[in-house]
Amino acid sequence: CGRGPGGCRGGRTDMALRCAASLAAGRQPRGPRREGAMRWSSAAKPSAVKINEKASREKILTLESMNPQVKAVEYAVRGPIVLKAGEIEKELRKGIKKPFTEVIKANIGDAHAMGQRPITFLRQVVALCTYPNLLDSPSFPEDAKKRARRILQGCGGNSLGSYTASQGINCIREDVASYIERRDGGVPADPDNIYLTTGASDGISAILKILISGGGKSRTGVMIPIPQYPLYSAAISELDAIQVNYYLDEENCWALNVNELRRALNEAKAYCNPKVLCIINPGNPTGQVQNRKCIEDVIHFAWEEKLFLLADEVYQDNVYSEGCQFHSFKKILYEMGPEYYNNVELASFHSTSKGYMGECGYRGGYMEVINLHPEIKGQLVKLLSVRLCPPVSGQAAMDIVVNPPVPGEESYAQFIKEKESVLNNLAKKAKLTEDMFNKIPGIHCNPLQGAMYAFPRIFIPSKAIEEAKAHKMAPDMFYCMKLLEETGICVVPGSGFGQREGTYHFRMTILPPVEKLKILLEKVKDFHIKFLEKYA
Repeated sequence: CGRGPGGCRGGRTDMALRCAASLAAGRQPRGPRREGAMRWSSAAKPSAVKINEKASREKILTLESMNPQVKAVEYAVRGPIVLKAGEIEKELRKGIKKPFTEVIKANIGDAHAMGQRPITFLRQVVALCTYPNLLDSPSFPEDAKKRARRILQGCGGNSLGSYTASQGINCIREDVASYIERRDGGVPADPDNIYLTTGASDGISAILKILISGGGKSRTGVMIPIPQYPLYSAAISELDAIQVNYYLDEENCWALNVNELRRALNEAKAYCNPKVLCIINPGNPTGQVQNRKCIEDVIHFAWEEKLFLLADEVYQDNVYSEGCQFHSFKKILYEMGPEYYNNVELASFHSTSKGYMGECGYRGGYMEVINLHPEIKGQLVKLLSVRLCPPVSGQAAMDIVVNPPVPGEESYAQFIKEKESVLNNLAKKAKLTEDMFNKIPGIHCNPLQGAMYAFPRIFIPSKAIEEAKAHKMAPDMFYCMKLLEETGICVVPGSGFGQREGTYHFRMTILPPVEKLKILLEKVKDFHIKFLEKYA
């Protein structure tokens, strides 16, 4: 409304006329207020405004009104046990006495938080990209400067602070494609099939989002390994898809058996439309590394049953056991011939967070998607464009993972020394953890062939199971909570990853420094023996 000649709004003038007419008729003027409503006046004195604390209205967003799919989401890696660990840390800082002096968070694969040193070259390039004035500094090697300049040239305004294309910076996607070709022995990779992502998780969630459709018995079923990384079950719940479990063979070093895939698929067809098969290789939380024959069998199964394959390969650098080797699904698919390579739809994922880098906080990652329908490719780019672009510093970090120093460059010697030191150290800790767990009565740990976790099976006496039920806890949650409260060690119960009925496990990272890891394992040993004595 515009103001009237006297500077009053037209509505106020009309109200004044009505008030005058009411007074002339001997009536009290009535304003436009609804009965019981309080009109706020900025001129009112604070003492004149009384707030009835009990009259606060109901919240719009409550547990009953919220999105039920979000409420169904569970993420054990940062679940109740971790919240409890945070409470204990606060108590320790306040000086409250405990049987330990610190909480050891062995629940998550956060390498730098556990003391792993960053790779110098990666940090140099990201620093140069972040503050280009350093490009004139003699403190930085020329090979780092060369990469930083190339990345900055791909950024709007030569700045890491600008948005990028939704698929990511073009020159980095080209570097990813070149890396995949080198890794896979010359198997061609197209930069147009590469999508830079906010960690691998972002890519996995995006692909699942575009795959899931239908209702009732035609609702999309997503086949996931049990045990699994809880990202998968969380994303499936959030998207209201159907989770189809297939069980890894614990008695055979967590092997993947195609007969088990077939059982799970055939049973699921009765209540959903299974069309996605997720593979984690090397395994999380189980640490197995799939051999070539197994991958060939899985690809044939996906081709035969017309399943879209998701290959989570973020631990591809983390292979420790002799006789084990990482094989990418893309490479094996190509080598199986054109009937497979030109038809099986495959999305593969990698990240800066794991491997020898451990750069979790940069949230860098990529996915390569092959054999996607051209129209779906456009839909995927549209979906990714909603989040504008992945963090540009994470894109830069991903570039160094796929484009590291090479022999002849000045940073190569230091880079390869740091990389091998991290991986050799992890291999040593994997063997140490396996050996020490298998010396404890009532604990069995399969070989840690790869990744960065142990997933030991633990014996829990029936008396402890009954007490867990009384506390409305899963038995392994009860065990892990007791472990935390008595030793300060935070691990994740196996029930958060899925396990066969009647078996109990926990997941523990092997990332702590060797001496600290030895202390941790000794504490677990002492706790477990006391636990068995108490509840046997």
